[in-house]
Amino acid sequence: MSTGYQIKVQDAPYYLTLQVVDWVDIFTRDVYKRLIIDNLRYCQQNKGFEVFAYVIMTNHIHIIVRSLTNNLSGTIRDFKSYTSKELLKQIALETESRRDWMLDIFSKAARQHERNSQFQLWSHENHAEQLWSNEFICEKIDYIHQNPVRAGIVSKPEDYIYSSARNYAGMEVVLDVVVLTRKWKTFK
Repeated sequence: MSTGYQIKVQDAPYYLTLQVVDWVDIFTRDVYKRLIIDNLRYCQQNKGFEVFAYVIMTNHIHIIVRSLTNNLSGTIRDFKSYTSKELLKQIALETESRRDWMLDIFSKAARQHERNSQFQLWSHENHAEQLWSNEFICEKIDYIHQNPVRAGIVSKPEDYIYSSARNYAGMEVVLDVVVLTRKWKTFK
């Protein structure tokens, strides 16, 4: 079921939320977050994917991106397909204490949609919002960077390793992004 939040202009910048089905907290382990980082980097290097801001939370990812190849929908589809397969492999291989529980949820989710096979890790919705002004872009960047603070993971956005807040604060990062010109601020 479509909610109206769709990618309509394939080369425009978008704010996206990629959600794990049933809000399963899969990204509590670094190995899973690193897999996401590695695939974002792959998309940057091989698919014309510009990343402006991101955060990997326990059960979803917020990201601001644009496609330089006029194929944002295709790149997001490929990203979700590949990461889903690789995350499911990792869950099966790792000493994942929640393996059976997670696979059961992903299996039930797959049975709800005829276009899935055995498992569904990502929800089908991307909650895509086209970014149309500098003010709106800054609002979304701030929202993304504040996520780990609101969740109680860190006290300052730039302290969270799996976020572009570190890029905007001029710190060491795990993923390079296109830093938009704006004044950095630490929220209180």
